[in-house]
Amino acid sequence: MRKLGIITMIFAILLTGCNTDKSKTKIENPEFTKTEVKTDTLTKHLKPFNPELPTIGLLMYNGVLQSEVIATSDVFAKPTEDGNQLFNVISIAETDNPITTEEGMHFVPDYTFENCPKLTALFVPSAYDMYAQVHNEKIVNFIKEKNKETKYTVSNCAGAQLIGKSGIADGHKIVTWIGGGEQLQKDYPNLKVEDDSLVTFVEDGKFSSSNGNLASYISALNLVEKMTSPDHRKFVESYLYLDRLQNWKE
Repeated sequence: MRKLGIITMIFAILLTGCNTDKSKTKIENPEFTKTEVKTDTLTKHLKPFNPELPTIGLLMYNGVLQSEVIATSDVFAKPTEDGNQLFNVISIAETDNPITTEEGMHFVPDYTFENCPKLTALFVPSAYDMYAQVHNEKIVNFIKEKNKETKYTVSNCAGAQLIGKSGIADGHKIVTWIGGGEQLQKDYPNLKVEDDSLVTFVEDGKFSSSNGNLASYISALNLVEKMTSPDHRKFVESYLYLDRLQNWKE
C-alpha cells in the first residue's frame, strides 16, 4: 500500500508539472508573438475607407481582363509624395462572391451593386466576350444609376459596349479595342466612335475611354492628373517605373 501511495504521489507531481509546462508554453511561446507582429506589420499599410475622399469605383464581373482593373488601382491607390492617401479605391461586382478573371485569378469585390457607396468616378473594364455583360440588366442599370452621381465615367477596351448599351454617353466621342470600332458604331449609332487604329485614348466631357489592356494606364493617369495635378501624375509615373517601359531597351 505504501508503494502504491508513493507511485500515486509521483504520478500526480509529474502530471502537475506537465500541465504547468504547457501553460507556460502557451503564454511564452515566441512563435505566437512573431505571428502577432507579422500580422500587424502586414495590415498596417491597408488604406481605410475615408468618406471625405473621392471614391474611385472599379467594376468587375466574371471574365474581366484583370490588367484593366489593376491599372486603375495602381494609379489611384498611390499616395502623395508625403505619404497621404488621396482616394478611396474600391472594387464592385453584382454579388459579393469572388469573380474569376479572364486570366483565371479570383478577385473578391469590396462592395456589391446594393451597398456601393457614392462614387466620384466609375471605371468600366472589358472582357473578351461581352455578350453576357451587355445582356445583364443589373450591370447596365448599375452603370446608368451611378452615372447620375459620378463626375467621371471611364471605359477601357470593350467596356465601351456597356457604355453604349447604357446610353449614358450618346452624342459623345468614345474609343474601344483595336478592331472593335466598326461594330461598336453599328450597335450603338448614337455614339461618336473614334478610329481605334489611330486613337488610343479620347476624352469628351465627363466621359473618357481607351483601347484597354495596358493602355488603361493612360485613361487612369489622365484622370488622376485632372483630379490632382501634373506633378502628382509625374510622381505616380515614377512610382510605377513607367519611364522604364517608355524607354525600354534590350
